[in-house]
Amino acid sequence: MVNPAPALALPGLAFRAFEAADGLRLAASTTPGHGPGLVLAHGFGQTRQAWAATQQRLAAAGRASLAWDARGHGESGRNASDHAYHGEQFVDDVARAAAALGGQPVLVGASMGGLTGLMAQSRHRAFSALVLVDITPRWEASGVERILGFMTAHPDGFDSYEHAADEIAAYLPHRRSRKTPSQLAHLLVRRDDGRLAWHWDPRLLAEFIPSTDGLQDAIERATRALDVPVLLVSGGRSDLVSARTVEHFLELAPHARHVQLPEATHMVAGDDNDAFTDALIEFLSDLAEPHAATHGDSR
Repeated sequence: MVNPAPALALPGLAFRAFEAADGLRLAASTTPGHGPGLVLAHGFGQTRQAWAATQQRLAAAGRASLAWDARGHGESGRNASDHAYHGEQFVDDVARAAAALGGQPVLVGASMGGLTGLMAQSRHRAFSALVLVDITPRWEASGVERILGFMTAHPDGFDSYEHAADEIAAYLPHRRSRKTPSQLAHLLVRRDDGRLAWHWDPRLLAEFIPSTDGLQDAIERATRALDVPVLLVSGGRSDLVSARTVEHFLELAPHARHVQLPEATHMVAGDDNDAFTDALIEFLSDLAEPHAATHGDSR
């Protein structure tokens, strides 16, 4: 058993919850504003907090947005013991998030959030445009192995916030600032034995990850079928997305725009949030000009 952290109070963001198709409660943070709104889907093992700085800038620009904790993550519900995690649930949850915000929003999806958003667009046509954050239909296996290696490296949890901060700093040595206990509060939960564990349900590794094996062909088909404006933002130091996988993506979606942030790793929004949000806001501005939004621009 774990004891979840209290609800996040983020300046400028309002807490709300919505239901998945199977009734699971999903926790979200929203900002009011004009359309098109933005649905922000985080990566595997993250929480909606990953988008907080971007949401605050969107709010200042008058843009409505909704970011949520994926099922099994953060403050959102966990599947019952007899209800296995499966990739299809996450795809449906993305579509439900779009419906919760209303209209036909823009998807901003990082890693897992981008892939499930791609599939949601293919099946539900839920979005007017897509922003994919360091994810492509094919990816470098070594990058996935490194991420999963870190996520599985501490099955016994951590004895303190300082211990967790040490391990994160070793995993992300390029980050100049070290995580503080308050910054880690949404990433860790207190177990009954007093130790700190990651916020996500450990069952995700045994159930969700295997359920996504073999999906690359379906993701490729979904990418090839895209007929809305698309922006890919990649990290120049990413070990998951490479020049090879970006080239393949642009062959599948030649109308897409590509922006690379040279100093960012796979954790694009966390590594260089200002540059990422600048690229996002520029793309949103260009959506009013169809030619600019659909003209390929790899830089």
